[in-house]
Amino acid sequence: MRTQSLKLAYFSPTGTTRTIVHSIARGINHDTVELIDLTKPEVRSQPLHTSDSDVLVVAMPVYIGRIPAIAMDWLNAVQARDTPTVCVVVYGNRAYDDALLELRDTLRKRGCIPIACAAYIGEHSFSSSETPTAAGRPDAADLAHAEAFGRSIAEKLSAEPSNADLRDVVTPGNHPYRGDAKLWDVDFIAVGDDCTHCGICADGCPAGAVDAQHSDVIDKVKCITCCACIKNCPQKARTMKPGPVKDAALRLNRLYGERKQPELFL
Repeated sequence: MRTQSLKLAYFSPTGTTRTIVHSIARGINHDTVELIDLTKPEVRSQPLHTSDSDVLVVAMPVYIGRIPAIAMDWLNAVQARDTPTVCVVVYGNRAYDDALLELRDTLRKRGCIPIACAAYIGEHSFSSSETPTAAGRPDAADLAHAEAFGRSIAEKLSAEPSNADLRDVVTPGNHPYRGDAKLWDVDFIAVGDDCTHCGICADGCPAGAVDAQHSDVIDKVKCITCCACIKNCPQKARTMKPGPVKDAALRLNRLYGERKQPELFL
């Protein structure tokens, strides 16, 4: 089957999910590519419409085993018409639990045909030099794997004469989904004297939780604990306070050091 465009939609506060998506796209190797960066609040306000002549790749990070609640309104507003779709989740080396199933189920209800699914590993958002978890991932091996996955998707699409011949894929997970998609409301970010109030943290916050004029003012209710503001600070002025998030970072470092591998469902 021939497709008119490849649409890449991703939510990626710290860049790991975006990196995986771009590698998959290189493997698919389509001439016309549209990027939909859902990390930006203004983009999430725009509903997506797709047709049966598009290919859609949707990639989400895993937060406590689920799709981030902040992205669900956009996902539930997708309007697709028998669109071949690739579902991807990226998790921090612990587990992706029911997130991939949740993403596949949600997009199927919106008119997508999930033709391929995958779970990749990215450096955990709580990872730091003090408590690394999956540090540096996705690495070169992960990106080569993702590009090969993209080539397999292209081969699957070219082998079928029409969308009616495409088959859905089965992914692991549970109904009802385990866990709670709502994250903690916790004051966990310390802002040091090196902060210059440059605004990079506010610009990059996907939830609008950082005050644009006063970078040390953080709305803990809006904050989704993605740690993008910590990782993106050019002055390294933002760190974790002692408390539940730092405790979780210590547990992750202690319990999930063994390298996990990507999983594909084609």
